[in-house]
Amino acid sequence: MAKWSTSDIRDQSGRLAVVTGANSGIGFVAARELARAGARVVLAVRDTGRGEDAARKVRSAASTAEVEVMELDLADLFSVRSFATAFGEAHDGLDLLVNNAGVMALPHRTTSDGFEMQFGTNHLGHFALTGLLLPRLSPRPDPRVVTVSSGAHKMGKIDFGDLQGERSYKKWKAYGQSKLANLLFAFELARRASAAGLPLTSVAAHPGYAATNLQATGPRMAGRDFEERLMGVINRVVAQDEEHGALPTLYAATEPHLPSGSYIGPDGPLEMWGRPRLVGASDRAWDEQTARRLWETSEELTGVHYDFGAVAAGA
Repeated sequence: MAKWSTSDIRDQSGRLAVVTGANSGIGFVAARELARAGARVVLAVRDTGRGEDAARKVRSAASTAEVEVMELDLADLFSVRSFATAFGEAHDGLDLLVNNAGVMALPHRTTSDGFEMQFGTNHLGHFALTGLLLPRLSPRPDPRVVTVSSGAHKMGKIDFGDLQGERSYKKWKAYGQSKLANLLFAFELARRASAAGLPLTSVAAHPGYAATNLQATGPRMAGRDFEERLMGVINRVVAQDEEHGALPTLYAATEPHLPSGSYIGPDGPLEMWGRPRLVGASDRAWDEQTARRLWETSEELTGVHYDFGAVAAGA
């Protein structure tokens, strides 16, 4: 049996997608392939100059592609709200939201709102964005949210006593926490949407070990030249390229009849590389009590409250 590839993406004509972090890496590949399949794609990016460069590359790959660039900084809740407002003024609906953007293993930094950068960007920014765009997703016949996590979620634990790493900060511990939060959010969104009778599919994906600019950013910010060079060597020797790294995200975004709450990753050894398939998550990712507490905490921290009842009534 042939393994899934971009040639298996169903026709996406008539669908509108938002992809965060779409100017490079997995996000760019996902946006390009969605556009190539007929979707209209919004590249939600922090740097609009780089976003416009990415949009030109997408149009070069698919001459009929409909692509637009909008500014979004997930490390700034004002920017997240501004994006949602601007999107709502320009579009009456949204079919697909791909929560892809992220940072990895950074030295301790905080967002403009004072959150630890990895937790704030990877989880809280996307939590707020999804909640603000939920009314635009609900009128669509087959709305879907894809949240990109990582195999590193397995080393994660939600430390409610020190979510922002103020007492103790270890960059990989913080990264694992943020990626576990991504999964807890994706699965809890699936449960809450289902309970409210919303036809929303919430799924998660992880790319395995894909060579992107994520691996070099942390060492570069810390001024660790040797570590940055080492990551470059490891990427060349071990990692799969971003084209293959994007396949689980694209499968999660486009495969019809995918059950809400699914988790997609590579089929190779240790899920490091390969073609997309359903994969398992850690027991912590399925802990509903932790998911509820994280959800309530996230609403409090971001000020974004999901009113599923109102959304369902509006739909």
